[in-house]
Amino acid sequence: MSDTKDDPNISQPELSEPLRRALGDRYLTYALSTIMHRALPDARDGLKPVHRRILFAMRELRLSATGGFRKSAKISGDVMGNYHPHGDAAIYDAMARLAQDFNVRYPLVDGQGNFGNIDGDNPAASRYTEARLTVVAEALLDGLNENSVDYRENYDGTLTEPVVLPAKFPNLLANGSSGIAVGMATNIPPHNIAELIDACLHLIKVPDARDDTLLNFVPGPDFPTGGVIVEPEDNIAQAYRTGKGGFRLRCRYEVEDLGRGQWQIIVTEIPYQVQKSKLIEKIAEVIQNKKIPILGDVRDESADDIRLVLEPKSKNVDPDVLMGMLYRHSDLEVRFSMNMNVLIDGVTPKVCSLKEVLRAFLDFRREVLIRRSQHRMEKIDHRLEVLEGFIIAFLNLDRVIDIIRYDDDPKAALMREDWGKDHKRADDEHDYVSPARGEGELSDVQADAILNMRLRSLRRLEELELLREQEALMAERAGLEDLLDSVDLQWTKISEELKEVKKDFGKKYAGGARRTTFAEAGEVEDVPIEAMIEREPITVVCSQMGWVRAMTGHIDLTRELKFKDGDGPRFIFHAETTDRLLVFGSNGRFYTVSASNLPGGRGMGEPLRLMVDLPNEAEIIDIFIHQPDRKLLVASSAGDGFIVPEQDVIAQTRTGKQVLNVRGDVRAKICKPVSGDAVAVVGENRKVLVFPLDELPEMGRGKGVRLQKYKDGGLSDVTTFTLADGLTWLDPAGRTRTETELAEWSGKRASAGRMAPRGFPRDNTFT
Repeated sequence: MSDTKDDPNISQPELSEPLRRALGDRYLTYALSTIMHRALPDARDGLKPVHRRILFAMRELRLSATGGFRKSAKISGDVMGNYHPHGDAAIYDAMARLAQDFNVRYPLVDGQGNFGNIDGDNPAASRYTEARLTVVAEALLDGLNENSVDYRENYDGTLTEPVVLPAKFPNLLANGSSGIAVGMATNIPPHNIAELIDACLHLIKVPDARDDTLLNFVPGPDFPTGGVIVEPEDNIAQAYRTGKGGFRLRCRYEVEDLGRGQWQIIVTEIPYQVQKSKLIEKIAEVIQNKKIPILGDVRDESADDIRLVLEPKSKNVDPDVLMGMLYRHSDLEVRFSMNMNVLIDGVTPKVCSLKEVLRAFLDFRREVLIRRSQHRMEKIDHRLEVLEGFIIAFLNLDRVIDIIRYDDDPKAALMREDWGKDHKRADDEHDYVSPARGEGELSDVQADAILNMRLRSLRRLEELELLREQEALMAERAGLEDLLDSVDLQWTKISEELKEVKKDFGKKYAGGARRTTFAEAGEVEDVPIEAMIEREPITVVCSQMGWVRAMTGHIDLTRELKFKDGDGPRFIFHAETTDRLLVFGSNGRFYTVSASNLPGGRGMGEPLRLMVDLPNEAEIIDIFIHQPDRKLLVASSAGDGFIVPEQDVIAQTRTGKQVLNVRGDVRAKICKPVSGDAVAVVGENRKVLVFPLDELPEMGRGKGVRLQKYKDGGLSDVTTFTLADGLTWLDPAGRTRTETELAEWSGKRASAGRMAPRGFPRDNTFT
């Protein structure tokens, strides 16, 4: 009867399950696959599966550090076809990163060709580049032929691949790792191999060593691009103790003296994982936006090394001050976040401390040592068995030759023969007992070895060499037995191996010396803008439509200037580049603009609304130079106002600072400096009220209090003055008039006032 399971004409039974469970099971499977087989590194060899497979495939291609190169396309193709069934582009990108000395502290791939650069340029296509292993990678692979690790079948079951590499050094910390899994991530900085090995040796001597003690050997990360770590020691200790934390990393620079008091800053090392081209773009943007006015220019004079030239605009500022500002506004200082989330046993993800990661590596090295020792003992036992057969053959050479020559089945005859008697050497030089086993029968292995022995091996000296080899192997086997029986001997052996690695990859190794140093951050204080900007006279011009510009020098304020069609002058005053300008809008907000950031006076300027977030419906009420010790009187069209310290209206952002609250049709209308002891208010109804200044409250923000009472209309103008000196205004003829007898208009705040005196300006404004 034929099987109907795969017959499309016969309906198959449907399986149903709740959607929640179906999605949950499938997503959990995906999550576990991502965590275990893609994103998180193994604590034992510090590699992700793709990197492990790349190194193993290169080993299978015999691409040793002293051998020839092979095309990268061949390597990535073998990895994809044999072990890693993913995109060849992803495999090549992973391999290329292992060859980048600015990304990997100890490169595992020796690349020939364009493998990218620190500017952020991508590697050339795989068909153009070639690669081979480095000596560091060979240290990770050393011992694969000695049954040191388990193997598993590849994705299609046709080949086998190692589950983990028998790493000779803690590669997880030496080269670091980063990855994003499902619900978790890892980010481990690179470290110095010599320091890690010193910590391992201490941990072998003192298994219960404290985490803080290990910091005496591993003070912090050692980034391939160098730089200076400015993180406090307590924070570093906490990060290594918990497995989570961060490190503030700055560039390394030097001040180059150009003579005559001139200088420039040379950046020689940039922070880890910062692309040089983007860094320069960011600094250029800072210069263009005048966030650091003292910085004049940035140039890239890099060749094989890093050389970024930062030119100041003025020699008067301290270089450390300039760098402090750059740390804030560019990637010359970054924060590297550490999260040591690893597969501690190859299966379970865990956030580990420095001690736990090193302990996992050491336990793995002990397991590798035991497995390699057992493998070596098996090889020795096999060789001793063969040597035993050879020695029997030499002691009974004539009989062996007869059997091989005349017997139809020489192998069976050799195995049946009793070789247990004592025999004499042919030359009778000295006697010894035949080392035949048990009852004197040869094993299958020994019989095959004798039959496969070459005729040239029958010479007399060969027998002596066999005896010497047997003696040496027996001594080696005894040493291995002692090693496997003693934990102390095992750790001693591991210590010796680690010291050899330190010797190979320590300070004498190219790039083995520590690159990243440590320093105190030295908090950057807020620098007065006067110290950052060269003081120069300017004339600020703001048109009726809000276009602002800065003319060089103090020009004649009555000079006729050009404006756009339909526009004209409104504000014009002398200032300096070090001044800060305050802009008061009809929405009651104050905006702060640096005079040094104003556009030049050759053109028509730029709209002030592009420099600050002044809404289109809001008008510019006033623009003036900020004086910190001054107070301002602000008032709305409804006649409400108060006094505010000018220092309190400074805005830190483009959006400004709300000071006078207005609603509906009410608009901010007045902003004037406070002087004297009295306030004079005039309404649109031409009524004037004078009252003492101390009746006005001093506030930081609010609607204010009523200045004058109106039945119709609103506030027209307000001013402050000294009562004893009288109130001054310009009469219609343009003459200055001062009124000292103000008793008729004096009253309490919020009263209606009386009609203005004769000769008061028709526009209802004070001077």
